[in-house]
Amino acid sequence: MPLVQITLARGRTPEQLATLGAAVTAAVEESIGAPREAVRVVLRESEPEHWFVGGESLAALRIAGKR
Repeated sequence: MPLVQITLARGRTPEQLATLGAAVTAAVEESIGAPREAVRVVLRESEPEHWFVGGESLAALRIAGKR
């Protein structure tokens, strides 16, 4: 049973997350032949204030228009 874990910064809509889950499931099914019903996808969202790039929080980078 394949398990794919994805961590991303909070800020996407439920529809975007559902689309991501479906696309990842399809990619695993297609690439390794795993039965669709056996594929597990876990999306973990992190607050932008807790995500750092180059020492700056993603929240600060978004405000500055850098991300």
